[in-house]
Amino acid sequence: METRFTILLIEIGILVAVQAAVLIGILMVARRTSDKMTSLAEQLHQRTTPILDATNALLQTTKPQVETIISNLADTSVTLKSQADKLDSTITDIVDRTRLQVVRADELVSRTMDRVETTTEIVQHTVISPVRQLAGLLSGFSTGINVLFGGRRGRQPGNGAGARDEMFI
Repeated sequence: METRFTILLIEIGILVAVQAAVLIGILMVARRTSDKMTSLAEQLHQRTTPILDATNALLQTTKPQVETIISNLADTSVTLKSQADKLDSTITDIVDRTRLQVVRADELVSRTMDRVETTTEIVQHTVISPVRQLAGLLSGFSTGINVLFGGRRGRQPGNGAGARDEMFI
């Protein structure tokens, strides 16, 4: 039993020594990494400091110009909004006027079409109907004359049927 306990203590001692060696290795790696990170941070600081200084100087010199540009943009924005409002008002007015003119044109066309229809009816009743009646009268008169003089006409030498009849007799 004592031998087993001794072996166990030896094993534990070896494991503690191995663990200590691993921890020492991790500590050394961490220290190297820390040194590299510090070195990189110093290099980064050395490289970025001039850039930051130049950027700061540029910002200081361009700040009034940027402020002027922003002010001009604000003024331009106000002017554009005002002009857009005027344009919207003008377009709305044009659309309203155009709509009114379209309504007027539609009414004008409707009235004109009504007048054309009325005029056509008037012409139909006042001119064409009497002309038809007159044509009917003339046709009747012509027919009456033809009937009245029809017998003589057929026998006249200028009439084609009478001339043909005379030629064969």
